[in-house]
Amino acid sequence: MKIPLKGLAIIFGCASIAWAAEPGTLTTLHAIRALSKVEAQKGLPVAFEAIVTYYNKSDVDLFVQDGIEAIYVETKPNQNLAPGDRVLVRGKTRNSFRPDVLSDNVTRVQSGSLPKPVAADFEPLIRAELDCMRVTVHATVRSADLVTFGTMPVIYLKLIMDGGSIDATVDSSDSSNLKGLLDAEAEVTGVVSGKFDNKNQLTGILLEVPTLADVKIVKAAQTDPDSLPIIPMDQVLSTYSFHDLTRRVRVQGTITYFEPGSAVVLQDGAKSLWISTHASGPFRIGDRAGATGFPDGRSSYLALTDGRITDSHIFTPVQPQPSTWRQMATWNSGDPNGHQNDLVSIEGKVAAAVREESQDEFVLDSDGKLITAIYYHPPTNGPLPLIEQVPIGARIRVTGICMVVQVNTANPGEQEVPFNLLLRSFDDVEVIANPSLLSVRNLAVLVGFLLAAVFAVGSRGLFIERSIRRQNASFAYVERRRSRILEDINGSRPLAEIVEEITELVSYKLKGAPCWCQITDGAQLGNAPSKLTAFRVAEREISARSGPALGVFFAALDPLTSPQAAESEALSMAAALSALAIETRSLYTDLRRRSEFDLLTDTHNRFSLDKHLDAVIVDARSAAGVFGLIYIDLDEFKQINDIHGHHFGDRYLQEVAVRMKRQLRAHDLLARQGGDEFTVLVPVVHSRAQVEEIAHRLERCLDEPFVIEGHTIAGSASVGIALYPEDGDTKEALLNHADAAMYKSKHSAR
Repeated sequence: MKIPLKGLAIIFGCASIAWAAEPGTLTTLHAIRALSKVEAQKGLPVAFEAIVTYYNKSDVDLFVQDGIEAIYVETKPNQNLAPGDRVLVRGKTRNSFRPDVLSDNVTRVQSGSLPKPVAADFEPLIRAELDCMRVTVHATVRSADLVTFGTMPVIYLKLIMDGGSIDATVDSSDSSNLKGLLDAEAEVTGVVSGKFDNKNQLTGILLEVPTLADVKIVKAAQTDPDSLPIIPMDQVLSTYSFHDLTRRVRVQGTITYFEPGSAVVLQDGAKSLWISTHASGPFRIGDRAGATGFPDGRSSYLALTDGRITDSHIFTPVQPQPSTWRQMATWNSGDPNGHQNDLVSIEGKVAAAVREESQDEFVLDSDGKLITAIYYHPPTNGPLPLIEQVPIGARIRVTGICMVVQVNTANPGEQEVPFNLLLRSFDDVEVIANPSLLSVRNLAVLVGFLLAAVFAVGSRGLFIERSIRRQNASFAYVERRRSRILEDINGSRPLAEIVEEITELVSYKLKGAPCWCQITDGAQLGNAPSKLTAFRVAEREISARSGPALGVFFAALDPLTSPQAAESEALSMAAALSALAIETRSLYTDLRRRSEFDLLTDTHNRFSLDKHLDAVIVDARSAAGVFGLIYIDLDEFKQINDIHGHHFGDRYLQEVAVRMKRQLRAHDLLARQGGDEFTVLVPVVHSRAQVEEIAHRLERCLDEPFVIEGHTIAGSASVGIALYPEDGDTKEALLNHADAAMYKSKHSAR
């Protein structure tokens, strides 16, 4: 009987796998896919044959399929592989979203044909039932852009299917026909991949498409985008339509964080979830709880929105996971051990501590890296709760929720990301060790005891005794003043006063010599003689821990004297104290600004707005005055993020903030409430018409299109106003009225 050559090759290939495989080696895709995550984590050896369905030589991603089984393989770039090739894969299993393979080598066995794609709907895709399979989807192309992932140019497609939206990357740099794809119905054939957060949880579907030929237009768009009629910018919402069929889901876990009216975090083993909720509780941290809400994967991590929390009142606390700065700051979408939203603990030395009405912040130095731990005060009308005073330099352990601030979603690989640690209560701060006993204060006390011993034992002559007393008194005086300066540096005394006190202390040590300090790009402080030619001037640079010098410290001395060790010692002490004062004030100023300003748009944040609004209400009540409040909501901001990405959306918010600032007066205050919402406090007005005129300027300043990174974007906003006391005499009433007016305007425009 004759056997075809192709059949012989397959038989011999399978036999070679069986002969070469070690005992316990997995030789089929079915055996690998059947592993549990715990079993896959053991790195079991594999040797199997399958068909290549996707491979890009510029990357390490390889997808293979054998019948109805498919898997992801991490391999080496620049291999001679093509879709349709039958390959022999050797390597080890690995725990990922699903068990996959880290290959040692991939050998091409023979060329072949691709498996027939499966017609896929949205529901099996989002349930990951077709993970790694070659599929064909029928969808409408919402956007088509040429983008760069790392160094690879690809075509990025946003596709709308019945049930939801997915993304696709096409291995092509041909942008000549991208406009023809817009709004067209297309059949797209590719391999099902996914978008993941740093805990390897699925946040969306991504198709890996080998060629542009795999994108077939079934029905062309009815209208060329460039021939669409131009409509007024304030009417762009007239075509808006949204139909959300997302179903409510239910999860369970232990409450590890609760911020009233904002969020709850549930953790269950290695999984944790941020749940946005309007509930004010009370919920007890450590209780087992259930939550329902609507899944949201549009951010860089999974979340539930509009959550409802049910506390079981069964106390099952979660133990915090000891962590390092590197583990919390490293974002890797392929790593199942990420710390986003997890309860963690970390140790470090206190570099700074700031107490504000809205929050407390600790800045920790952990192995040379700075970490910010924040405790948001719960709403209260009384005095701030007492907090244990943690001295600067103490080593503490803080426990809280690791909250990543921002992720570059255009680069899904490993990256360092900024993060904060959200504390639940003051009990999350544990002092491990107080500052070293070798401090200036303790040295001063020790010197005092030594002086007392010297005075008790001394039996020398009157002249020597008086001389020793004068010297010791002078030294104690210097130490007391230096200790007081160190206390002022850690307090709230103005920097100029502290530096002037340092010049007086050094002048005393140098027997009345004039001393002064010139701060870099700043003021000259102290007592500088008008004619320096009559003196011998000694100077010492004020060095910073890093970067350029902070200034120079000077002393004017008798020209007939020669330099002495006492001069160098005094100037060294002055430079060290001045550097400590300047850098401490700079750190305090930076922390205070971070607590009051939105770092993205350089506008006031909502906490700063609340403080200013309280003050303006007090002034208006005292003087029987009026003031205005304007609420601004940017239109279509979600579409800008969906189409162009969050980085582009951030650039758009920055440009909007710049334009709105130009429309305001010096005493008006622009604040970002969060997301795409802004508020303007207008403290000096005489009528509603004046507030409306400012609101109109703010609305019209967005008429000019925005040009960002080569894209032209039409901007617009909905605006609502409130006038004190006509529309409300409390902060909450004014904000609610302005917000309601804004939504009325938005709905009227729609």
